[in-house]
Amino acid sequence: MVELQCLPPTREPRVTEHTKEIIDLITKIEEKGKAYTIEGDGVYFSVDNFPEYLSLSGRSLDHNLPGSRVAVDTRKRNPADFALWKSAKEGEPFWESPWGRGRPGWHIECSAMSGHYLGHAFDIHGGGKDLIFPHHENELAQSRAAYPESEIIALYHPMALRLFLMRTHYRSDVNHSDAGLEFASGRVYYIYQTLQDSEEVISLYRDDELDVPVPAGDRKVVDDNHESFLRHMSNDLHTTGALDELMKPVRAMNNNLSDLKLSTYALGRLVAKILNVQALVALHGEVTNKLSILGLMPSSPLAEVVKQLKEKALKRAGMSEEELQQAIEQRSAARKKKDFAESDRIRTELSARGIALMMDEPAGTLWKPSEPAELVEEP
Repeated sequence: MVELQCLPPTREPRVTEHTKEIIDLITKIEEKGKAYTIEGDGVYFSVDNFPEYLSLSGRSLDHNLPGSRVAVDTRKRNPADFALWKSAKEGEPFWESPWGRGRPGWHIECSAMSGHYLGHAFDIHGGGKDLIFPHHENELAQSRAAYPESEIIALYHPMALRLFLMRTHYRSDVNHSDAGLEFASGRVYYIYQTLQDSEEVISLYRDDELDVPVPAGDRKVVDDNHESFLRHMSNDLHTTGALDELMKPVRAMNNNLSDLKLSTYALGRLVAKILNVQALVALHGEVTNKLSILGLMPSSPLAEVVKQLKEKALKRAGMSEEELQQAIEQRSAARKKKDFAESDRIRTELSARGIALMMDEPAGTLWKPSEPAELVEEP
């Protein structure tokens, strides 16, 4: 390759170094009901349980004449079923697995290694034309069986996935990771919750004539963000920079919401209007305008989207709303008993599952989705 002046690949993985990933992938295919075990022989992919099979090559199962290439194994549910894991024969190399000693099938190793390094969805897959069937066909089938495209949407809101993708420049490789998706999910939750809170405040004064200017500091935040957005998007659609800068007006909205709450309690409604409401109107308009341009302004009401984000966070945590409420009540009981060690344990355990407890109010403890403790790393 050097003599041909070809750049070296970023990774040159070896199958023997990725048996764990291979076993994990086969296990996931089994859990999806797309594989079965033949005692003493190995694990096989069930083509009958995967309707998309042969979508790449365009062949039909009728073209795969039983016995035309190898002897038919009558134990297979369909002659076209292919091996994911083969039980070891005397004298063959083997690895330990949940199905006994054996080795990977011909196709599974490629799916496992590409998924490990590239993520479970990528744009281009090269290979010889003569390998379209069966190798690439089987590779595609087992990858999609383990990680259907709809699976990410089942766990993460579409707007979270969109932000995750847009935080990588379109010319760069997307580094798929759970940490990145959790970060994106937490960020869209923060943005939409802030917008919702602002809309609720603004609606209280919608019928009032607010003949006061936007505070100079907030006006500068709006103007600076607008200029920054144009600069980043003019720089080869640098969405990463535009999205990072957008957090400045979002944070300014939160600051105004906090100040408004304090000023309402301390100085009265009129002063609160003068200090903050006009700022919220301007900042809200700027943020929603830029989100709309980027396709990140949801069509559903914000309250509904915030609710969906929390529901998906609970699903990722493996908890129901009732189970979370029970944990919150147990923590409250521990705090009343001054058992702060138990209280902290519950909070830490929830945090590890992506649930952050915020503040205790008369109506109950508020919570929000967060990055699970072991995944906290901004991509």
